[in-house]
Amino acid sequence: MTSERTGERPDERPHLLLISTGDHQFREYLLTSIAEQYRIHLFSTAEPQWEQRYIDAATVLSDTLDAEVMIPAARQLNERDPVDGVLCWDEARILPASRIAQVLGLPGGDPEMVLRCRDKHLTREAMAAAGVPQPRSIAAGTLEEALDAAAEIGYPVVLKPRAIAASLGVVLAHDETEVRQHFAFAREMNVPGALTYDEGAVLVEEYADGPEISVDSAVFRGQVRPICLAHKVLGYPPYFEEIGHFVDGADPMLADPELVRILDHAHAALGFTDGMTHAEFRLTPSGPKLIEVNARLGGDLIPYLGMRVTGIDPGLAAAAVACGREPETTPDRKLFGAVRFSYVPHEMTIGSIEIDEAALPASIDRASIRAQPGQRLAPPPAGTVWGRVAYFTVVAETAEVCASAIEQAAAALVITEQPQPAEEAEQLT
Repeated sequence: MTSERTGERPDERPHLLLISTGDHQFREYLLTSIAEQYRIHLFSTAEPQWEQRYIDAATVLSDTLDAEVMIPAARQLNERDPVDGVLCWDEARILPASRIAQVLGLPGGDPEMVLRCRDKHLTREAMAAAGVPQPRSIAAGTLEEALDAAAEIGYPVVLKPRAIAASLGVVLAHDETEVRQHFAFAREMNVPGALTYDEGAVLVEEYADGPEISVDSAVFRGQVRPICLAHKVLGYPPYFEEIGHFVDGADPMLADPELVRILDHAHAALGFTDGMTHAEFRLTPSGPKLIEVNARLGGDLIPYLGMRVTGIDPGLAAAAVACGREPETTPDRKLFGAVRFSYVPHEMTIGSIEIDEAALPASIDRASIRAQPGQRLAPPPAGTVWGRVAYFTVVAETAEVCASAIEQAAAALVITEQPQPAEEAEQLT
C-alpha cells in the first residue's frame, strides 16, 4: 500500500526517481545541488521531513529494499510523468534500484552489472578472468574451509563478508589461531538489506600490504571519469575501521598511468557502463591492487570533500549519468580536505559530550556530535560505523595545514563517562 505527496506543477527539468536519501548530515549536500537542475521524486518508507524542500513529490512505500514492492509504483509514476533516470546511493538499495531502471529502460538498468559489484566473490571472479591485479581470494562457508584457504594462500589473510560494505566484518588474521578466533565475526556480520549466502559467505584473501585509497568515478557510456581520490585512515587493528579520509584536490595519483589503466580495466571486466562507482585499492610495493568496486557514490562524506576541494559536484554527476547525460567532471579548484570520526575510548555510558569550539582550527568546515548523553557505546569492533560519536571536516590550502587541523579538530571533542549506579558497580566487583 502506498501514499503519495505531490509537489508543485511539473517544470521542464529532467524527472529523477530517487530511492531513499539516507542520513541528512551525510547526504543532504547531494540533494541541495540536484534539486536545482532536476525534479526529484522520492521513494521512501516514511513521509519526507528534511527532504521536503528539495523534492517535487514523494511516494511512501512499505519497503524500499524490495524491488517487487517498488516496481509497480515506479511504473505508475512513469505512466503519469515519464521518469528520466533512477538514482540511488545506498548500498543496500542499489540492486533493487537497478531493477527499477531496467523495467523503465533507463541507464544503469543492468542488475547483473550491479550484482557483480555487490557480491565481492563475483567481483573477484570477474577481475581474475580479466587479469586485473588484485589479492588472491577464496570463498569459504565453514571454518574448516577458511583454514584450508588460508593455508593455501599463506598468512596473513583477510577475512571479509561476501556482500557487506563499510569494512564491516573485515578482519586480519596472522595465523590459524586468529582465523579460528575471527571467522565467526566475519561470518555472522549482517546489516539490513545485505545479500546472504549459505555457501561461501566469507572471503579469505591475501593481505595486500600498503596504503589504501578510494576513487569515486562517474561512468558514462563505458567511459570512466574519476572525480575524487581519497586516502583512507584506518584504525582499531586487526579490524579495518575507516576512521578518516584525506582528499587532495589535485592528487597526482589521478594521473598515474597504472592506476588509471587498472581502474578502466576493472570497470570493463565488470561490464560497468553507466552509473557512479567507489573503487578501493591497496598501493602495494608491486603496484596498485584492486580491493573492490561499489556501484554507488562513496560514503563517509568522501564525495562531499571531493566537491569542496575540486569543485566537481558529485550529486549533479550522479544525476546526469542516471539520466543518460554527460556529467561535468572538470575541477575548478585545488584544495585539501579531511574527515575524522570519533569514538568513545572504551565501552561506556556517555555522561556528557560536547565540542570545545574555542579549540577548533580556523580551517574547520564541519563539527558535529552524533551521540547523546545516556547512550552506552563501544569502540570498534563492537561500535563499527554505528559507534561513531562525532565527526569533523576541514578544508585547507595546503596538505600540512589540513593534516594538522584535522588532528586539532578531533582533539576538541570532550566526553565524560556517566558513573555506574552503586549497586551495578558492586555486582561487577
